[in-house]
Amino acid sequence: MTPSPFAYFLRLDETHFRPTPYTGGAWSVHEQHISPMAGLLVHAVERAARDDAMVVSRIGIDILGVLPIDDVEVTVSTIRPGRTIELVEAVVSSAGRPAARARVWRLARYDSSAVAGGAPEPLPAPDSVASWPLSSLWPGGYITSLEARPIGQIVPGRGRAWLTTAASLVADEPASDLARFVALVDTANGIAVREDPAQWLYANVDLTIHLYRSPRGRWVGLDSTVIFGASGQGLTSAALFDEHGAVGRAEQLLTVRPRDTGRG
Repeated sequence: MTPSPFAYFLRLDETHFRPTPYTGGAWSVHEQHISPMAGLLVHAVERAARDDAMVVSRIGIDILGVLPIDDVEVTVSTIRPGRTIELVEAVVSSAGRPAARARVWRLARYDSSAVAGGAPEPLPAPDSVASWPLSSLWPGGYITSLEARPIGQIVPGRGRAWLTTAASLVADEPASDLARFVALVDTANGIAVREDPAQWLYANVDLTIHLYRSPRGRWVGLDSTVIFGASGQGLTSAALFDEHGAVGRAEQLLTVRPRDTGRG
């Protein structure tokens, strides 16, 4: 399968998009992986922004249902307008129903360089580590679109890795470094595999990203920890990096169950 162009989405009009096979999910190859969709939601928010002087600082995405690999609509509205703080909502609908909802806090830019500090140490550079076939662990078109480079040993529930892709977010359309970065972050749950995904289901029901710096460049660094509780709950936490250092954190709430119980 070599769909053309090498992109996650094709724009149909101002609000409608067609996902390509490169959005195919890891839990089901017939459904979209939420990671490219997260990037598309941020892309839509940035295109609708009234003030480029603001920076995206938190992205909270609730996954309301599965997304088939079919046309979607993305709409954007401002929930809380403001000159220094703004809350924007982006909703993706599939077959007429909401399937994911993102709320994005945008904050005014100020020069706080004099007091900046407290971030974790940078990861080793991506060109210092070798490639890793992530498709040996997970199926789906999205996974095949990635280049992964592990940092040190990956053990159950704990791992660090760099990710990048040559795929465009939307075919023939420029996207910001932030939107492209966010389009890869949801992979954090698949980096530090705690249990065999053929035996256990641990899909995430949300993705929350907090940023203290806007990412730059084509690489996404993930320092991931996966925890399973004893009552069907789990949490994937990841420190986020670009090639210049740490940029923030991501959290994913997991539903943990034996694979034969199905989804929904």
